[in-house]
Amino acid sequence: MAKYRDLYLERGLDILSVESAVWHFLWPRWGLEYGAEVLEILDDPRFKGRPLLVHTFSIGGYTFTQLLSQMVREPHKYPGLAQQVVGHVYDSMVVGSLEHMATGLGRTLFPRIEPLVRYTAMLYFWLFKSQTVHYYDNAVQVFYNSPVTAPALFFFCENDALCDPVAMEAVIDFWRKRGVAVETRKWKESVHAAHLRYHPEEYLLTLETFLNSLNIAPPRAKM
Repeated sequence: MAKYRDLYLERGLDILSVESAVWHFLWPRWGLEYGAEVLEILDDPRFKGRPLLVHTFSIGGYTFTQLLSQMVREPHKYPGLAQQVVGHVYDSMVVGSLEHMATGLGRTLFPRIEPLVRYTAMLYFWLFKSQTVHYYDNAVQVFYNSPVTAPALFFFCENDALCDPVAMEAVIDFWRKRGVAVETRKWKESVHAAHLRYHPEEYLLTLETFLNSLNIAPPRAKM
């Protein structure tokens, strides 16, 4: 992640790194609790009222959606936070049907036993439907109707087992119809959450162009 941090440090921006764990996805209640913890940090005087730029990778997009879910559930607790976000970037966001994600988990984490992982994941989702699927469905609706309407940038590719390009483009089209300014960079072939490594020039040019359009000024020293 150092390369990504440097991109923002060179612009004089402060960075808050939020790590995502697969357990936050597999047991959504933990993800919601984690999201609430992050929101408490953002409510700290060091961050409160300051412009926010969000850059997520892979399952980090789901983690950010959990923050959005908390903001929607308790709008009185986080007034104005959605408006603090001046831009958001999604790199290889995990999106698609449960079957697609179960297959992606197998191909990405355990390719040698992909069928077993896919079957186990689908069984898990079925056994704990009320604790998983219902939460996922709600998260999808929250993301589609996100309270954050700042300009967005999506990086994705057609051969990503964890990011269904059809589902991704459906989100993009929906946001554009809502009036959200959305930029995209899609590759026919790339690697999940490693687009910068495999397509450095295109990635950096797209990101730099997007960031320049936001006119983000370096913050005054508060930290």
